[in-house]
Amino acid sequence: MRSGAKVSGWGARRGRPVFLGTHHPRLDDKGRLIFPAKFRPELAPGLVITKGQEHSLYVYPAEEFVRMTERMREVPSTDKAARAYTRVFFASASDETPDRQGRITIPPPLRAYAGLTRDCVVIGQNTRLEIWDAAAWQAYEAEQEPIFSDVSEEVLPGLL
Repeated sequence: MRSGAKVSGWGARRGRPVFLGTHHPRLDDKGRLIFPAKFRPELAPGLVITKGQEHSLYVYPAEEFVRMTERMREVPSTDKAARAYTRVFFASASDETPDRQGRITIPPPLRAYAGLTRDCVVIGQNTRLEIWDAAAWQAYEAEQEPIFSDVSEEVLPGLL
């Protein structure tokens, strides 16, 4: 598995990354964020950062972003909600290449969208990473923890 994650499963078998864990990097004065070392090999060839849900930022390795793009092309252009979503998704996207220290500069509009100041949280979210403002993540996690504990099969049919 190229992301450095030490798990087996579909990611390892199919050569796709599986991003795991919660990390607490800080933005520097230039708006740069350093990624955890275990993620750098997968992100080194390039990545795309864009607006995510709940005012987070989604970070896709370049290869995964290509897969996302291909799936989005299959959605009918006559679907109004899909058009709206893809417009925002692609219009806010920024392709980046980490420097040798594993840093990327997060564009100011994306920093503003996510409310990023200094303290951030980077979470593994399967085939992507998410970047959150630390206080926003703490509030989200506190709100979602009881829901997670009570999740039933209806939420994730066939998985639990």
